[in-house]
Amino acid sequence: MTDILSQDIMYLPGVGPNRKKILSTELGIETFGDLIDYYPYKYVDRSRIYTVNELTGDMPFIQVVGRILSFETYPMSARKERVVAHFTDGTGIIDLVWFGAGGKYAKQNYTIGKSYLVFGRPSIFNNRIQVQHPEMEEPTQKLTTDSFRPYYNTTDRMKKTGITSRAIERLTRTLMEKLKDAIAETLPEFITTPLHLMSRDEALRTIHYPKDARQLERARVRLKFEELFFVQLNILRYASDQRRKYRGYIFQHVGETFNTFYREYLPFELTGAQKRVIREIRHDMGSGKQMNRLLQGDVGSGKTLVALMSMLIALDNGYQACIMAPTEILAEQHLETITDFIGEMNIRVALLTGIVKGKRRKEVLEGLLDGTIHILVGTHAIIEDTVQFARLGFVVIDEQHRFGVAQRAKLWAKTSPHTQGVAGGGAIPHVLVMTATPIPRTLAMTLYGDLDVSVIDELPPGRKPVITRHYFDSRITSLYSGIRQQISMGRQVYCVFPLIEESEKIDLKDLEQGYEVLCQAFPEFRLSKVHGKMKATDKELEMQRFINGETQILVATTVIEVGVNVPNASVMVIFDAQRFGLSQLHQLRGRVGRGADQSFCLLVTPFKLSEETRKRIDIMCETNDGFRIAEADLKLRGPGDLEGTQQSGMAFDLKIANIARDGQLVQMARDEAQKIIDDDPLCQSPRYQLLWQRLQQLKKTNINWAAIS
Repeated sequence: MTDILSQDIMYLPGVGPNRKKILSTELGIETFGDLIDYYPYKYVDRSRIYTVNELTGDMPFIQVVGRILSFETYPMSARKERVVAHFTDGTGIIDLVWFGAGGKYAKQNYTIGKSYLVFGRPSIFNNRIQVQHPEMEEPTQKLTTDSFRPYYNTTDRMKKTGITSRAIERLTRTLMEKLKDAIAETLPEFITTPLHLMSRDEALRTIHYPKDARQLERARVRLKFEELFFVQLNILRYASDQRRKYRGYIFQHVGETFNTFYREYLPFELTGAQKRVIREIRHDMGSGKQMNRLLQGDVGSGKTLVALMSMLIALDNGYQACIMAPTEILAEQHLETITDFIGEMNIRVALLTGIVKGKRRKEVLEGLLDGTIHILVGTHAIIEDTVQFARLGFVVIDEQHRFGVAQRAKLWAKTSPHTQGVAGGGAIPHVLVMTATPIPRTLAMTLYGDLDVSVIDELPPGRKPVITRHYFDSRITSLYSGIRQQISMGRQVYCVFPLIEESEKIDLKDLEQGYEVLCQAFPEFRLSKVHGKMKATDKELEMQRFINGETQILVATTVIEVGVNVPNASVMVIFDAQRFGLSQLHQLRGRVGRGADQSFCLLVTPFKLSEETRKRIDIMCETNDGFRIAEADLKLRGPGDLEGTQQSGMAFDLKIANIARDGQLVQMARDEAQKIIDDDPLCQSPRYQLLWQRLQQLKKTNINWAAIS
């Protein structure tokens, strides 16, 4: 069976070299096995045959049996025509309609008076039921007796060459008939039997040609589980290898640096969640294993403070620490935050980004190498080859999705070769990954499966939840009145306009026009303007004016999404909010609510909105819970569209499972995979040979396994 499935698709009857080239280019189908693994995206129930007098124009799909009474042709242009066949089953008459080449084909191939089964979507034109471009076949053909007709995704290029969904269906049926023996199993019985999973052979045959809805669902569960199981097995195998191969520096004590900060500089009492996370991190750092931990926390939950206190433990044990941010603005914000926190403590903190050049850069590099710089804050510039530390022991990475596994690994080699032996003899730095974008649990298990997860699920005391309201742009006068009232109370306001890379010029124009409109609307106030096309010095000047309270309104693009902390700003106005995703709206809302005053987020949209956009806006108005918002975002948009997951490649490689909807299966697959890893960490046991062989086969396919391992 394996030999048959590995055969070139060109040799399947009905394919040949030309079709093989198109199937390979458009769908990646190279072998018989690839075709079997190309699943239908939907099914239409073909079990019922209607009579013509039962039909209405709002039915999804229908099939009727009858005969063609006559053809009529209506010219549409010099080269195009509309062909209409009048069709009856004795209970009434409907029109079958073709345009262009379809009409020519219909007149040549369909015979007046002959019996046909017609399948298609009905509509009404000139008060008559019509079916455009119907599927036509003789009612005696076996294909018509199937209850469920599978439909396969095809591209425009495929359709132009005749490879339609129906053509793929015929090819798949031909292949199934060639497969006389059972398709080889990929999961052992000790997994399938307790979980009541059908065999792989039955699942693959059923997924293409289900007899009923119950069998179809069982086939889906089996194939989804298998897909998720091998993803989780690969992730857990990788994580197990990492823990076995690498040990982390052992930070045995909490010393004077940490205790001085805790007693004299801590700005407020830690929340219970912050204390819990610090305990988890301390346990990791003292275990002798390298820490790889993901720290999730909503905007304003105090992740940076937790990261700083963890870095202070590294300092107490004679090591350096660094924090790497995705943008220069966020790196500068981290530098400012950390500097403010530590005050007059004897800790040297330095910045390394692309704009740190010449003498300043040389001083930073020398300070890292001789150990006089204790904490480095920077961007991806930190992983450049010229950057070496004396004793790097703790690494913080902010917004993980910008830095992959390979980039994380580059930080492990940052200790100078001259001091590496002293620094820990083969041990590597601990890694703390932070994200302010809450990640749904099932997605985190898949995208960040090699990381242990900590969550800060409390806001610092005194913070009031931000009130979110939706305004249609027709009520802009009322909105301006609310802004004026807030400013009169001494508050400040953000006004954000969308910026989408593909149309920066248009959006920049929107920002400029918005700025002019707001200047006219608020002549009594001072405004700042910030966008990504400004020079860094000009941007910094405008931001500083707003931070210092010299301007009351900051008009900006999403450049302020991260890295801006102005506790006095109590209003976030987001214009054209329909152009933002849920995650981005939530991030922007996080710029306010940082002080003790009541804050507001105002979402401005046109009245005409799609149903999905209305759901997004409603969710924002209903909750401030970042995890609930992330779950909703995952369900609305799917994992492939969520910001950051594109880089993983993961979301696009799942053929049938859906992380948003198959949470229980994700957990079940992970539990089973964990049992295997626990029992056979070296992947050598004969009992699991089938699984390790299958994993190796999958890693040779076009699935982007490297991105998730």
